[in-house]
Amino acid sequence: MANTGVPFQVPMLTKSNYDNWSLRMVALLGAHDVWEVVEKGHTEPENVESLSQAQKDSLRDSRKRDKKALCLIYQGLDEDTFEKISGVKTAKEAWEKLKISYKGADQVKKVRLQTLRGEFEALHMKEGELVSDYFSRVLTVTNNLKRNGEKLDDVRIMEKILRSLDPKFEHIVTITEETKDLEAMSIEQLLGSLQAYEEKKKKKEEIVEQVFKAHVDSRKEENAHNQSRRSYSQEQGRGRAYGHGQGRRPNNNNQRGESSNRGRGRGNPNSRYDKSRIKCYNCNKFGHYASECRAPNKNKVEEKANYAEERCQEDGTLLLAYKGQDKGEDNQWYLDSGASNHMCGKRSMFAELDESVKRNVAFGDESKVAVEGK
Repeated sequence: MANTGVPFQVPMLTKSNYDNWSLRMVALLGAHDVWEVVEKGHTEPENVESLSQAQKDSLRDSRKRDKKALCLIYQGLDEDTFEKISGVKTAKEAWEKLKISYKGADQVKKVRLQTLRGEFEALHMKEGELVSDYFSRVLTVTNNLKRNGEKLDDVRIMEKILRSLDPKFEHIVTITEETKDLEAMSIEQLLGSLQAYEEKKKKKEEIVEQVFKAHVDSRKEENAHNQSRRSYSQEQGRGRAYGHGQGRRPNNNNQRGESSNRGRGRGNPNSRYDKSRIKCYNCNKFGHYASECRAPNKNKVEEKANYAEERCQEDGTLLLAYKGQDKGEDNQWYLDSGASNHMCGKRSMFAELDESVKRNVAFGDESKVAVEGK
């Protein structure tokens, strides 16, 4: 709040800032050359008429400076605080009343001093707190201690700061205690040294964080790529509506007009895919797979597999696999794509035949027949 003719802003007094407010007001009153009248006070003489002209001029000047000081004090008060000193006559009276109101009597000062000492001993740097912020907290408490009569030198304050720093400053604390003379060092120099260390450590942490972030991003990208590949493979597998049965594969050249999803695949009855276009290979109806069809199976074929095995001193050899009910003729060949030997009952069917080779061949029903030639 400013006043006409006053070049400086007057600080406002609150319930918690009296110490700082009083210091600022002392400086402000001194700048206006009126602090002396506040400190020593203004006294009115009993008989003004008996004073000489020089004394009257001095009295007039003293009255003027006292009122000016009182006016400045008033400007720094709110309405409630102003009521406490509204009855005073001089600036000195107003100053003393405010001091007693906010600082208390001597007994109150002692109690306050004990509280501040406890705060000083309990000071400790918080995790993540900047050095400059912690120094501000320490100096606030130590200044209050000094204003209440406590004697604190800079060495004791610096020792307290070094003891109560965050563990991450342990290295610089050890170096400072072993190589620096605290008595020849100022609080500002200690603050600068700790701030420089804090800045270097912060840069290192940022570099480590960037490297870690790059590694994490790389892993995320790799995982996303792998997930994309797995999803693509799964979609490829699930996209085949014809399943594992004898269904017809999708064909762009399908000339019969049948659904490309027709088949007898192993469909899941609870599948979440649309089966409205699926045509059953058994009943020729849409909406289900042949494996899910409840109609009688018209395409069921009774199958029977036989095999013939040659038994001799050598390892046996599987000759053929036969399916069907028709009996073979003499000129019928018994062939198997995986066999090493084939049989035929007609001699003229062979272009070359070594008749010296004679063996027995066992069939699947445990019957045996003699074979000649190779």
